Amino acid sequence: MKTQILDVNLTNVDKLGFFCRMSKMKTEGNQRKLSWLKSRFEEGLKIKMLELPERGFIEYIPGQYAWRGVDADGYMFIHCLWVVGKSKGKNFGEVLLNECIQDAKKQKMNGVAVLVSDDNWMANKKLFIKNNFELVEEAKPSFQLLVKKFNKSANPTFVNNWDKNLKKYKNGLTIFQSDQCPYLDDSVSTMKEYADKNSIPLKIVKLKSAEDVRRYSPSPHGTYNIVYNGKLLSYYYLLPKDIQKRIDAIS
Repeated sequence: MKTQILDVNLTNVDKLGFFCRMSKMKTEGNQRKLSWLKSRFEEGLKIKMLELPERGFIEYIPGQYAWRGVDADGYMFIHCLWVVGKSKGKNFGEVLLNECIQDAKKQKMNGVAVLVSDDNWMANKKLFIKNNFELVEEAKPSFQLLVKKFNKSANPTFVNNWDKNLKKYKNGLTIFQSDQCPYLDDSVSTMKEYADKNSIPLKIVKLKSAEDVRRYSPSPHGTYNIVYNGKLLSYYYLLPKDIQKRIDAIS
C-alpha cells in the first residue's frame, strides 16, 4: 500500500513529534526524549514515520552512536521499528526497513544491524530474516544481533561486559535508565513503589551517552534494565503483578 513517509528531523520534530505517546508530548518523559533526539540528530539519527492515519515508525543511527551494548562502527543500527493497530499486515514494516537500508547504502556503510528478542518490547526477527539479515551473535536471555551485509567487512559484535557490570549491583534493585524511550518513567515509578512497599534498596543509574551504554549497561539492551541482587530482572516495563513473579524466578 502507498503512504507518505515523513522524515522527522531537527526542523520539524516539535511539530511532528516522534510517534511514541503523541498525546502526551508535554509529559516529562516525552520532553526528555525530545531533548535526547535533538542531540542525536547531529550524530546522524533518523526517524521515519508513516503519515496518519497509518501508524508506524523506524528510528536508526550510525552504529558508533547506537544506544545498545554493541560495537557497530561502520554499520547503520536500528533502535526501534514499530507498526501498530490497523497498519499491521500492510507491508509497512518492510517499507520502513527499506528506508534505513537505502540510507545506509547512500552513506556507503558496511550494512545494517539490529538487536532483536523473542521476548517483549523489541522487534521480532521475522521481518529482518525475511529481508536477508543474518544472525551473528546471541546473548542471554533472548537477545540476537542481526546484520544485513553490503560487503564482507567486520561484523558488529556485543561488547559482552554484562556479567562484570551485574556483579557491581548485588544489593536490592538497580534501574539503568536513559532518555531514549519516553515510556520508561512509568516503569521506574512502578519499581519505586514496589521497592518502597517491600523495603528494598533502590538505586537508579542514568545512562547519558552511547558510551555510557556500552560501558555500564548490564545487558545488550542499553536503553533500560532492571537488576535485582546482581541478576538481570528485566530489560522492559514490568507490570506490578509481574514483578514478584520475575524476582521469584531468578532468586
